[in-house]
Amino acid sequence: MDALNNLVNTINGFLWDYIIIVLLIGAGFWFTLTTKFVQLRRLREMVRLLGEGIGVKTAGNTISSFQAFCVSTASRVGVGNIAGIAIAVVLGGPGAIFWMWFIAFIGAATGFIESTLAQIYKEPTKGGGFHGGPAYYIRYGLKSPALAFLFAVLISVTYGLIYNSVQANTISASLKTFNVDPMLCGIVVAVLTAISIFGGVARIAKMTEWIVPIMAGIYILTALYIVLMNIGELPAVFAAIFTKAFTFDAASGGFFGAALMNGIKRGLFSNEAGEGSVPNAAATADVSHPAKQGLIQSFGVFVDTFLICTASAFIVMVSGNYETSGLTGIALVQHDLGLQLGSWAPGVMVIFIFMFAFSSIIGNYYYGEINILHLSKNRVYLNIFRVFVVAMVYFGSTASLNLVWNLADLFMAFLVLTNILSILVLGRLAIIALNDYFRQKEVGIEEPVFDRSILPNLEGIVWWHKDAKHPE
Repeated sequence: MDALNNLVNTINGFLWDYIIIVLLIGAGFWFTLTTKFVQLRRLREMVRLLGEGIGVKTAGNTISSFQAFCVSTASRVGVGNIAGIAIAVVLGGPGAIFWMWFIAFIGAATGFIESTLAQIYKEPTKGGGFHGGPAYYIRYGLKSPALAFLFAVLISVTYGLIYNSVQANTISASLKTFNVDPMLCGIVVAVLTAISIFGGVARIAKMTEWIVPIMAGIYILTALYIVLMNIGELPAVFAAIFTKAFTFDAASGGFFGAALMNGIKRGLFSNEAGEGSVPNAAATADVSHPAKQGLIQSFGVFVDTFLICTASAFIVMVSGNYETSGLTGIALVQHDLGLQLGSWAPGVMVIFIFMFAFSSIIGNYYYGEINILHLSKNRVYLNIFRVFVVAMVYFGSTASLNLVWNLADLFMAFLVLTNILSILVLGRLAIIALNDYFRQKEVGIEEPVFDRSILPNLEGIVWWHKDAKHPE
């Protein structure tokens, strides 16, 4: 395992130091400029649209805009928001949080583009639902079946297998405090995963619709309470975040130092903007206009990073022992919660971790299912994939922390390369949709409706016309 870990680490170093960082920042700036700062100008509309979808009743396999948001948030809001942020602070210092915020801000524009494209190229399914995502807009928009096949395989492996092993690993690590055998933990989580994913997409959407708001709300309130208890430390925390973000670190690669690298890697793992994962959930929503779901999913980047991740960062930083405790990841967060709230807190944290990680496991599986069905409609392959997902959940519970996180970074880099290059080519279509949406709003149309005829090329766009219908 050590040899594999070293090899993966070497490849990660090359990809992240020289390619991925430049690609992510460059694309984020480009989409921020070409959408005229959509993440700022249209923030009010994002919030309105999100609220509009709450409580909407759906039938059959149809998924509402809010349910699609919750599925993507279930995948986003996982251990990356807790353990990942603690790791970033330990390895990159307080400055990592600045770069996490930075990549989220520009990434929100990228998130709008990829989710709107997913809606444009979505395909109807039996029972009133939809499937879509990067594999679909790469196949039909870029006219590249081979690249679409590669992406579908990559995301199925990355989310269904690699990322789920990270989630399971953190559940197991949080229980080590109470001397729970990782093998036993792996068996229990694997069984619960099997029960959930063999139940189908509709069950996953309904589960996440109530799990996500509850777990996120309670965690944010806990962090807010800790911040208020330590309000005098807050100016020093903010000062450290902003001053340490630009510290020259020759040992970690000069400008691409530890703060920047860890902030962006852990930030991307958490908010997933540009990675090509969220569009898979965005495409499933039944909405009247592609831009609506693009705006909702863009807002999801802010919820993930500026609320959940920042909550974790403040828990670690107000305690001030991230350099001296010798702990990292979830163990550090549990320790700091114990210091702030009392000896009962680490036990409560186990519940938080389980809810965050388990919701991510089923959200991650959801992305894999969509792409497996893109590769083949034969459900035998889907069931084989489900078996591998369950097996990787067990593996992650017993594997080393370093290996599972390094594998996650490697496959994340592959996804970013494939997806970002694709949406840079296709992004103009999402901007056409954005302009069309607000043009209709400006003339008094409360519920803008999209017509594909406004796009320059209609090939591969099978929805968004008056005769569109779901297959029998």
